[in-house]
Amino acid sequence: MSGLGGTSVIFDLDGTLVDSEPNYYEAGRRLLAEHGVLGFTWADHERYVGISTLETVTLWKREYGLRPPVAELLAAKNHHYLELARTSTRAYPEMREFVELLAAANVPMAVASGSSLAAITAILSATGLAAHLRTVVSADEVAHGKPAPDVFLEAAHRLGAAPGDCVVVEDAAPGAAAAHAAGMRCIAIPYVPAQADAPEFATAGLLLRGGQGEFTARRAYDWLRGAE
Repeated sequence: MSGLGGTSVIFDLDGTLVDSEPNYYEAGRRLLAEHGVLGFTWADHERYVGISTLETVTLWKREYGLRPPVAELLAAKNHHYLELARTSTRAYPEMREFVELLAAANVPMAVASGSSLAAITAILSATGLAAHLRTVVSADEVAHGKPAPDVFLEAAHRLGAAPGDCVVVEDAAPGAAAAHAAGMRCIAIPYVPAQADAPEFATAGLLLRGGQGEFTARRAYDWLRGAE
């Protein structure tokens, strides 16, 4: 039993625990430029926030007419991303504090992400979050990425927790949809605040419309305690 009545918490990684989207944008921009696609903007990138790297490059292959196979594109994007992630990924301070509060209360925690396992591991190690977040699931390990529930259900399985006892912390609409599909409660912190009205976020138990600027560890922790 945890200190919160059996609750387990499953974190998305990118844009939720850490501010890694700028690195994903830059990795994608570099990859596309290598194949002659110039002018890829941050607004273009925002269309892919919340879906896995594999699904992103699969879409790009079709949308931009990229010639290499998906596996080659995926490996190249992950290579660019890992180069950036190892040196310039920042954990959100309030998220770090939230993880530490949960750890002190013996709450089981996991990370479930659309990133590759190598990327997840590198980021958690570089930011020091690996000390508390030892259960990790990549979308590469399950049949379907978000908005399918697979990655969250696998995380619950590895924690030995029932889906109904899990709370997901997410920044993207596909992740909120995946949490709902998994039968889990959700704390939603939209990475793109302008997307807070997306119908997927309407299912969240706690929706912080202002994103990370509105999130505090204490508010989230108190919500978890009151949601029992």
